[in-house]
Amino acid sequence: MEEAPSDAASAEQLAQRYRSLVEHTPDALCVHESGTIVYVNPAMVRLLGARSAEDLLGLSITDFVHRDSIPAMLDRIEQLTAEGSASPPTEMDLVRVDGRTVPVQTVSVLTVWQDELAYQVVVHDLTAQRAAEASARRAEAHFTTVVSQLEEGVLVVDRRGRLESINPAGKRILGIDDAAPVLGRHIDELPVTMVDRNGNPLPTARHPMAHTLATGEAVTQYIFGVQHADGSQVWLSCNCRLLNPDSPDSSGVSSFADITEFRASRRQLEYQATHDALTGLANRSLILSQLASALADEGGSLVTTVLFIDLDGFKAINDTLGHAIGDIVLQIVAQRLQRALRSTDLVGRLGGDEFLVLLAGHPQRADLPALIERLRTTMAEPIIARGHRLEVTASIGITELGPHEHRTPEAVLHDADLAMYRDKPSAHRDVGLGPNRRSNSTHAS
Repeated sequence: MEEAPSDAASAEQLAQRYRSLVEHTPDALCVHESGTIVYVNPAMVRLLGARSAEDLLGLSITDFVHRDSIPAMLDRIEQLTAEGSASPPTEMDLVRVDGRTVPVQTVSVLTVWQDELAYQVVVHDLTAQRAAEASARRAEAHFTTVVSQLEEGVLVVDRRGRLESINPAGKRILGIDDAAPVLGRHIDELPVTMVDRNGNPLPTARHPMAHTLATGEAVTQYIFGVQHADGSQVWLSCNCRLLNPDSPDSSGVSSFADITEFRASRRQLEYQATHDALTGLANRSLILSQLASALADEGGSLVTTVLFIDLDGFKAINDTLGHAIGDIVLQIVAQRLQRALRSTDLVGRLGGDEFLVLLAGHPQRADLPALIERLRTTMAEPIIARGHRLEVTASIGITELGPHEHRTPEAVLHDADLAMYRDKPSAHRDVGLGPNRRSNSTHAS
């Protein structure tokens, strides 16, 4: 029968396991009696840059402690009066054999070493941690510098909707004074008035940041307006996302750019693409687009009457007085048409001296003769252009759209053109063209 190990053997096994643990732990360990080093493990040898443990044994522990850290270290170990008592974890600097300092965290424990009281010190190297912290600080400083120099506004809002940070461009774009104390304030309390695309007030609850904080979903290129205290207004394109999507408590970050000039330029381009440069009326493209919408409206709410208007004898004005006078005549005619019709009616210029009117809604058939007569009378009034007194008349063709139209916009224009041709006095008809005539290419631009 196998004999149980003796108490001495068990103690020796336990001691052997402890020595193995101490020898192989990544943390540095040392033991000093009355300030003299009596033991170091391999990790401590490496930490201090010594060749072997023998280079360190017998030396004073203070030889390897930075002078600024010695007083506090001595004070801590003096507080250890009972075996097993330990000092709180403390950061300090050690000095290596080559003179370089090493940031460490230490814990001293009062223990027994070879029947004598001694201090066992556990030393954790903080070099990698300090490097990471320094790198993080540099990255944060770099990020802060970059964000502060951006032309784009950037702000961070916490889960409660309170402003955590905003860069200078953000304040400038939102019209917030640099000295205004806005950090910590709820975004409802910021001195800005937000409006939607249509100029209506935009409640904070409808702002994309509220959506992002509530759902975690990112929002991109959201357009809204901000009214400044001085009455001016800017348009912004905004992106919102969580600062840390993996955290349920993440703040939201919003970046936004002032697109006021871009929006105005785009609207100007859209206007130029759909309006006649000479008269400012709708051009052929916009007329056909609006007419197509009316024809596609099955409910009939856009069904309208189409008037095709052509000036009689305009070619003679161009030929005798020149295109500059002709252009003035066209501009005055355009103004008269707009004044004579409702704001809901669309007045356009097809080109040359040809105009088209889309009458909105459902004008009564009985009202059309009076409207046509008013237009004829309005345009027959004398026109003064650079000292010349001119009189022009107009031929007007009428085409009505039914509730279930099958004609194309071009076909409607063709029918209105034919109706206008039939209305034109014979003296002004183009000889030899008949009902399949084409527009006169000699009109003013």
